[in-house]
Amino acid sequence: MIEVFWSVLLPFMGTVLGAACVFILRGELDQRIQNGLLGFAAGVMTAASVWSLLIPAIEQSEWMGKWSFLPAAVGVWLGMMFLLLLDRTIPHLHANGQEAEGPPTTLTKSSMMVLAVTLHNIPEGMAVGVLCAGWLSGHGSIGLAAVLSLALGIAIQNFPEGAIVSLPLYGKGGSRPRAFVMGVLSGIVEPLGALFTICLASLVTPVLPYLLGFAAGAMLYVVVEDLIPEMSVGKHSNFGTICFAAGFTIMMALDVALG
Repeated sequence: MIEVFWSVLLPFMGTVLGAACVFILRGELDQRIQNGLLGFAAGVMTAASVWSLLIPAIEQSEWMGKWSFLPAAVGVWLGMMFLLLLDRTIPHLHANGQEAEGPPTTLTKSSMMVLAVTLHNIPEGMAVGVLCAGWLSGHGSIGLAAVLSLALGIAIQNFPEGAIVSLPLYGKGGSRPRAFVMGVLSGIVEPLGALFTICLASLVTPVLPYLLGFAAGAMLYVVVEDLIPEMSVGKHSNFGTICFAAGFTIMMALDVALG
């Protein structure tokens, strides 16, 4: 079980280390750097959705023959709709956004920025949790190396997300400790979501391929709805695209080499 503990905790530690950048750096990140970090995160999440989630979901449904894609496809749509629902019902403000999304609220901008990153982190925690559940259940298509590679890949992309939350909060007049805490809180949903998904999947093992697809769909929603538009802001969109490719290939390599 120690392996599960570290798999669940590792992505959260990436957020914590990223938020800690507020004690080292001054002011907000340069726009070019933000675009690059967001592009890298989008690449990691896209590759993880394919190699860590959708391919194992299809492999576990091979008994369905030509319809083996169906659980993964249904899961993707359910994950997309779930994130769309959260996007419409939770007030949030993206780092480069000017107007809040979701229902009207009296929350401060800093609180809504934390909620925006929290929305990103929900599917990531679920993805780690469902892979852990698959490994614990003994499915041959999911090994411990695949779980750890996904956790490591998400931890890598959580590092810039933690910094992108904490640095602007400090730059807008907040204190370093408060900005750090807010950055950390944006990632606390990941281990909680992972543990919840592990418990859920252990009770309903037959629907594990659907849960894998669900996590992939939720992650892809975040990539297309939030990360790609944000990485294209300003004059440095090409840099974000290059970093997307870097994140994609690194996550692909981790999953294939370690899986």
